[in-house]
Amino acid sequence: CLSQLAVLVDPAMVDVKNLNYASLACVLFQRFSVIISDGLLAFAVHQYCRYLSRRTSGVSKSWELSLMVSVLVLANFGLLIVDHIHFQYNGFLFGIWLLSITRMMEGRVIQSSLLFAAALNFKHIFLYVSPAYFIYLLRVYCFPSTKPGVPSRPSVSLFSPVNLIKLGLAVISMFALSFGPFIYLNQVPQVLSRLFPFKRGLCHAYWAPNVWALYNIADKALSVLARKAGFAIASSPAALTSGLVGDVQHVVLPTVPPLATMILTALSMVPAMVQVWRRPTGPESFLRCLVLCSYGSFLLGWHVHEKAILMVIIPLALLAVECPKTARVFLVMSCTGHLSLFPLLFQPAETPAKVCLMLFYTLASFFGLKTILGQDKVRLSWLEVLYLCGLGGVQFYSSVLHTILGLQSRLPFLPLLMTSVYCSLGVVYTWICFYVDTLRPSKPHRL
Repeated sequence: CLSQLAVLVDPAMVDVKNLNYASLACVLFQRFSVIISDGLLAFAVHQYCRYLSRRTSGVSKSWELSLMVSVLVLANFGLLIVDHIHFQYNGFLFGIWLLSITRMMEGRVIQSSLLFAAALNFKHIFLYVSPAYFIYLLRVYCFPSTKPGVPSRPSVSLFSPVNLIKLGLAVISMFALSFGPFIYLNQVPQVLSRLFPFKRGLCHAYWAPNVWALYNIADKALSVLARKAGFAIASSPAALTSGLVGDVQHVVLPTVPPLATMILTALSMVPAMVQVWRRPTGPESFLRCLVLCSYGSFLLGWHVHEKAILMVIIPLALLAVECPKTARVFLVMSCTGHLSLFPLLFQPAETPAKVCLMLFYTLASFFGLKTILGQDKVRLSWLEVLYLCGLGGVQFYSSVLHTILGLQSRLPFLPLLMTSVYCSLGVVYTWICFYVDTLRPSKPHRL
């Protein structure tokens, strides 16, 4: 749709061979189209805040929660730099997704399914969270409880084929609308080849801070130690630390195939899905499962892009405003995940802007959550504080010390490697903390 408008503004910008094109008309169109499309995200946040207001007692408390959600989502540092500086349309896509989450929380499951199917057809990255939608809708909508609000054990007698058909028709209709033109033009194979780029390698050019970043650095360290110990170790055809996109063979550890990442990702989601199936405690259980599916896909998926961390941070923010334990996880996770996006803005002139923006968002998050949840309830451990201080050290080395030491030519990938590996530790830590809290015996997580 945007291309049909873009050609009216500047026809040269839609020429696929016109790489690095940046006329004034092109830049203005891109910038303003992102700003306008972000209106959908603002509308979705408004709808979620209305949902919060309806079930929160007290006007003052409702206003505080709504304000905090607005700050955490609309002023999100990651969305700001990815869309408005790096330039993409994630705000628009997250707006559709957040609207789908809101409708699910309200119990309007057909609308939620339609919106999620639309988001998925816009960008296949939302496939990460599709298991959460599947298991929750199957359990709550297709095996409805006999007593509203009270979950009952699923049995054949509770199965509703009518609800299943309604869900199926809603989802199929959206996919038919999206894929119809490609089917008619016999372009489906081309679409699928671009959706699942298995030949691009396990990791992106800049490693996303996940399990495979730790796996890569472990392989690199073992290969260096083995050579120093006198073992004959073959060199990798493409160095892991070259910063290039491609299928890379590990030297010491087994090379990870796409199938292994798919299996591990699925296994990481199983406990959360089982929890929803056995004890669906309302919409919160869906939201927690959704966050854990995002975590698992990010940590263990194939060729994960660093910006996918926003699929964890955004829904986690919705839970953080009501649960002190989740707020603690969110604070560590948002700092870690947002700093991992810093390499997207690699020009030295951009450093002051990204540092100041992240500091502003981080301080607003810390003080805001402590205010609405209680100073004593949202308290980081000394280890978490020490880790967050280490993030500052990593950034200081990457932006200042690496240049002073004159290592840009000799070790150009080192700052990226340090950022990725150090942030990986924080992401894995918060994933474990959130999983443990979610799987604990049934008890209210909210205030």
